Amino acid sequence: MTTHDTPATGDLAPLLEPLKALANPVRLQVLQWLREPEEHFPVEPAVTDPRTVGVCVSHIQAKTGLAQSTVSAYMAALERAGLVRSTRVGKWTHYRRDEERIARLVQDLDLGVGQAHAAQLLSP
Repeated sequence: MTTHDTPATGDLAPLLEPLKALANPVRLQVLQWLREPEEHFPVEPAVTDPRTVGVCVSHIQAKTGLAQSTVSAYMAALERAGLVRSTRVGKWTHYRRDEERIARLVQDLDLGVGQAHAAQLLSP
């Protein structure tokens, strides 16, 4: 077994799930859109605040142009990775970025792979 085949363990293991989630360009794009939800999605203040409650999955689906099931699977992957949080409003699920977790991820990347690489991976 070469060093390239060695599984990541220890300090780098918590980075794997978020990095796998971000490896998909659509998931990365959605996470970037959710940074400034008012700029990228319809705002319905009478229904929810996109900053505190999140953006309705139907708006994310409409913007991506993908099937609802695909978008739901993508959002579930981002949520499992700890990058977004979901909130149910009636029958709809809303998503918002987990800024605390993203900040920790950047810090972990800085410690694990170096600051220059961490900034490049998560910057829009």
